[in-house]
Amino acid sequence: MSESLAVARPGAAEQGRTAVLDPRRKLQLALAGLWLLDGLLQFQPSMFTTAFPHMLAGAAAGNPGAVASPVDWSAALIAHHLMVLNAVFATVQLALGLGIAWRPAARLALGASVLWAASVWFLGEGLGGVLAGTATPVNGAPGAVILYALLAALLWPAAVNRPAPFVAGRAVGQRAAQILWLALWASLAFFSLQPSARGPHALSGTFAAMAGGQPGQPGWLAWLDTHAASLLAGPGLPASILLAAAFAVVAAGTCLPVRAARATLVLAVTLAVFTWLAEGFGGIFTGGGTDPNSGPLLALLALAFWPTSEGA
Repeated sequence: MSESLAVARPGAAEQGRTAVLDPRRKLQLALAGLWLLDGLLQFQPSMFTTAFPHMLAGAAAGNPGAVASPVDWSAALIAHHLMVLNAVFATVQLALGLGIAWRPAARLALGASVLWAASVWFLGEGLGGVLAGTATPVNGAPGAVILYALLAALLWPAAVNRPAPFVAGRAVGQRAAQILWLALWASLAFFSLQPSARGPHALSGTFAAMAGGQPGQPGWLAWLDTHAASLLAGPGLPASILLAAAFAVVAAGTCLPVRAARATLVLAVTLAVFTWLAEGFGGIFTGGGTDPNSGPLLALLALAFWPTSEGA
């Protein structure tokens, strides 16, 4: 009896260590960290001022009435109950992060995060501007919050893992995950070629705005954005075409052989860093940013599609 227990205990400990080191769990914890950051940012003093509902109301501009009207209604409701509702929003996001981080609640929290993200994408981001003609990869298209929902679906703790060479395919299946990846990155290629993205100063203007248009931006980040704006000044259409081509290559990446797929995923992370720089790191250092924007989420998605030796 005692020998059996002695053998069983190391086995249980080993299983615990294996569970902790599971790649999907690591990615879930990274997602939890981003939700926690969102919640903390939502508790900033500026979020309890009229600047917050005014920012939300701006998402209605250019959208069709079916999108603009609910956004206006949401912004007006928040403006009338600002202190309470903003505290609720911040608390919900903290709860989502803590829930995903706590293994017994991870499934419930991930499901709730999908519903919350979809609601915020519609009522708070106006579908990320994709119907307004203003969406570009460097301003966060297709909307940072919808990427939280995508990650929650791909990192779902399924009872049985499906065969897939990357973590993102183990819950929904390899083919479904590849279709979702293709749809996202192909849409980024499409948005890169829209009129709002291919003007002579479209890209450089975005970087310049981040450098000088956000009070409180750290000097080192303003310096990076200023130099990026200078480098991209002038060649609007060629830069837009080059960016679209890069996104298109990434879109096809998960269907390529392993070595080529890894190269395209490195490119995906590079593009994520590029867009995050253009986004001014989501304004998280300015006291007015509500989230880190799409850059970190795109990088986390790339890691979820990294080919591994397991589950192939």
